Amino acid sequence: EEAVELARRQLADLISCDPREIVWTSGATEADNLALKGVAHFHRERGRHIVTSAIEHKAVLDSCHQLEREGFEVTYLKPGADGLVTPQAVEDALRDDTILVSVMHGNNEIGNLLDLHAVGNLCEKYGALFHSDTVQTMGHFVHNVQELPVHFLVGAGHKFHGPKGIGFLYAKSGTKFSPLM
Repeated sequence: EEAVELARRQLADLISCDPREIVWTSGATEADNLALKGVAHFHRERGRHIVTSAIEHKAVLDSCHQLEREGFEVTYLKPGADGLVTPQAVEDALRDDTILVSVMHGNNEIGNLLDLHAVGNLCEKYGALFHSDTVQTMGHFVHNVQELPVHFLVGAGHKFHGPKGIGFLYAKSGTKFSPLM
């Protein structure tokens, strides 16, 4: 227990959050599932629209496909010729019933980087929650959640010198989402 709480404190210090905002999971896939499905199920009365990109990790895409089977509508943004999903593309997809935007920070295949600040600010402007899979960039970039307008960040321990078989979900204090079980 002491080791787990020390790790929670170290991770919280790394991303500048309260340790109580860290949810340990069995990996990043579970953390992505928890964020996407948890937000969708909790906020379905407010809206049923989700924005993501066509080049997200399979964990995010599979969650979105499942949510579509449950009656949610998902807009899959196509990247430009440079492989980037632009903040303008995100803004063009946002609607009054958009409850969540989920776009990864660093693409695991082509290495492009999303402007988290710009997309997060758009989500704030339009009242949508913002989830970003930061598995590929955690430990390589500063992810100070006190400065980033994000509600959820996901990471995997083995990508930044932690153990395999553990992931985490940063869930901003006060952000409502349902448990998976």
